[in-house]
Amino acid sequence: MGNFFTSLFSSSKEANPEEEKVKNDRKNFDILKYDGIRAQKMGQVAYSIKCFTQALNIEEDFETMASLASAYTMAGETEKALETLNRMVELEPEHINTLLNRANILFMLDKDAEVIPDCQRVIELEETNHAAWFLMAKAKRTTGDQFGAIADLTKAIALKDDFADAYLLRAEVLLAMAQGKEALPDVEKAITLVPEEETSYLLRGRIHESLGELDAAADDYQQALDLNPFNEDACILKGSLLITKGLTDEAIAFFDDAIDINPEFAKAYAERGRAKNLKGDKEGAFEDLKKSVELNPEGEVAKKIEGEHSFDNMYKGGIF
Repeated sequence: MGNFFTSLFSSSKEANPEEEKVKNDRKNFDILKYDGIRAQKMGQVAYSIKCFTQALNIEEDFETMASLASAYTMAGETEKALETLNRMVELEPEHINTLLNRANILFMLDKDAEVIPDCQRVIELEETNHAAWFLMAKAKRTTGDQFGAIADLTKAIALKDDFADAYLLRAEVLLAMAQGKEALPDVEKAITLVPEEETSYLLRGRIHESLGELDAAADDYQQALDLNPFNEDACILKGSLLITKGLTDEAIAFFDDAIDINPEFAKAYAERGRAKNLKGDKEGAFEDLKKSVELNPEGEVAKKIEGEHSFDNMYKGGIF
């Protein structure tokens, strides 16, 4: 009799194997998911990817997929990030943040045309989403629809009147369309909104230069350098402007200083060579040009001079 009751008591205590598996899977999933989150916050991206992947092998969890896509992006594995986001869109086709994240990844993969449908879908779901209008404008710009880009940026700005990036992008599009006067108010608005952004001064300088306002352009390039003395674009633009103004000696001295600071500055060698060529120093110009190509054999300078037989033609109109 005693054995019977012992057996009955033990049987009632035994867990259902299927329930036990579900319980263990849930426990292991939670451990892997939150270990991955902690690792990602600590910069241990490879380990976080491993944790998230193993967690998803247990359970297809949307939030964990989002973390995995982010980790893949941090690791530079954009194709895998895109695959993960594609699956997320399949699971939740109306999730706006996922669509916008996928649009940004598509930009990184140079699949700009594919960005537009995602942005259009977001706008269908939420017409007031200024980020979607901005990203769609960015995609239209790179795919050749400049007027469409301007229209979308105008909409983005109407929705968010302190959207500095939208003002900057609209100014860039207008400048590319040779509408410098129309571009100037936009870049000035961006500078008012974010006065410490050096790229805004570079853009305003380029606009002033396109309008023949060379002194104003020089001031803007210098302002960008004041904000960041290591801004290579500002350096090239300012030095090239000195050449444009016929101040070749000043340009050479300016690029001398730039090269002293950064001996690996390939574009500075090319532009110094252009200034030397204008002064008639063919030998010095050739050495600078050669050095520029040695430092960046796959760059724009190397591509421009490929097949050229006339040294003067190499510098005709400037390297850049």
